[in-house]
Amino acid sequence: MKISRQNLSGNGVKWILPFLLFTLLPVMASAQIKFGYCSYDEAMKALPEYATVQNRLNTLESQYGTETKRAEREFNRKYEQFLEGINEFAPAIRQKRQVELQELMEKNVAFRKEATRLLEAARRDAYLPLKDKVAAVMQKIGAERGYAFILNTDNNACLYIDKAMGEDITLIVKDALNAQ
Repeated sequence: MKISRQNLSGNGVKWILPFLLFTLLPVMASAQIKFGYCSYDEAMKALPEYATVQNRLNTLESQYGTETKRAEREFNRKYEQFLEGINEFAPAIRQKRQVELQELMEKNVAFRKEATRLLEAARRDAYLPLKDKVAAVMQKIGAERGYAFILNTDNNACLYIDKAMGEDITLIVKDALNAQ
């Protein structure tokens, strides 16, 4: 059979492309992507500083909680006093006390919101150096082991991981963090 330009440009190319794809497919499949996976939270908890950060945050949360309860008790005391004397107060005094109670309640609500915001900011700031340490260790391990990426398995982020294609590096990360 004589191969001419006409044969290659017409029907011949139609069978060459699928033939090449099926021939190269096993070769491409054998070049699997390597990846690691790890619990970021578990790695962070392995850091010696984690307990210290946790204690500081618990203390701060307790202080805000104590102040919130104190403000609630003060409001409840004033409200009870208001209810006890509501029938005896002149209308102007009753209205003045209602305004005071409303202002006190609004201040308490504002304080609670601000305390929540400040606690979240404190958490974020306190954990940031720990997260940076874990991230640096994961990057180093990823580069050393030739991973394409490392998945964080926290919060059901990965519903399925093929253990034949990926490697759980949680213990490796924890050991590297403890060695620092």
